[in-house]
Amino acid sequence: MMARPSQNVQPDALPDFRNLGVIARIVIGAHLLALGAVMYAEPAWNAMPERYVRAAALLEPVLLASLAVLYFASDSLARLPYWVGCALVLLLVLGLAWSTHLYFDPGAFATTPRTLMLAAIVAVVLLGYLRLNTRAYSPALAEARLQALQARIRPHFLFNSLNAVLSLMRRDPARAERTLEDLADLFRELMAEGRRFVRLADEISLLERYAAIEQLRLGDRMRIAWEIDEAPSDALLPPMVLQPLLENAVHHGVEPATQVSDIMVRIGRRGDRVQARIENPYHEGAPAQKGNRMALENIRERLRLYFDAEATLVSRIENGRYRVDIEIPYRAAS
Repeated sequence: MMARPSQNVQPDALPDFRNLGVIARIVIGAHLLALGAVMYAEPAWNAMPERYVRAAALLEPVLLASLAVLYFASDSLARLPYWVGCALVLLLVLGLAWSTHLYFDPGAFATTPRTLMLAAIVAVVLLGYLRLNTRAYSPALAEARLQALQARIRPHFLFNSLNAVLSLMRRDPARAERTLEDLADLFRELMAEGRRFVRLADEISLLERYAAIEQLRLGDRMRIAWEIDEAPSDALLPPMVLQPLLENAVHHGVEPATQVSDIMVRIGRRGDRVQARIENPYHEGAPAQKGNRMALENIRERLRLYFDAEATLVSRIENGRYRVDIEIPYRAAS
């Protein structure tokens, strides 16, 4: 029986202020709050646009300065207890609002308390919203979806692998033993408790063990080109992201073919991005596989859970090849 997902919600933590999705939510949220305040305070509809422009002109310097400081302080804030981090963010916003207000209008001491109060309201509301958003996508939900993906491994893969091992027991017992060890390691990873991140080196090792098992079954029908010399082994990514893609490549690109089929696995780093590509032959006219789409959507959803708008998964058919490209931000394991 598959282990039940943990019901423990992740402890509160400040969001990653370097994440594009978080930055976009803060910018949009701040402007929506400013628009709401203008609509509440201005009874004349025809005067609202001009008043909103004035409010935005006051908001933008504080907002941009706050985002810049939070971007560079994100790592330090993440190491603090949640409420201490929130207090520091609030103090930061108030300090920037006070200094910006006096810089643009040095004599406006009378309106300073109102400016600080509005800045505090915006900061508190946005922190509360980001907290709710983080809780909505807590690891309890991510773990449940991870285990749903784990449950999708094709049952006949196990039976076929065991049959292949049985055929080796007499003529090559050493290889049969290695294959059983690979199979045990693979299923140990599949059944492991949900983890937030794994090292790319561990995920590549899982790919290689899976490929070795399938190579035993398919023999010379399958060839895999590994282009992983430039893969950043310390990069962090969600577990079980690449193995299901390689499994799909074998299932849809090699098994239906009667000739030798080439699979390509390419993993590398470009700047602050980790890129992975898995290619396999595309057999035109083959029936559409619903399971393949489900696997891609599941992986795409988990990438969105962990990396928000900074991760992409794109699949395409090109020159008789089916290709899946993944990009995630480079985060090194500490």
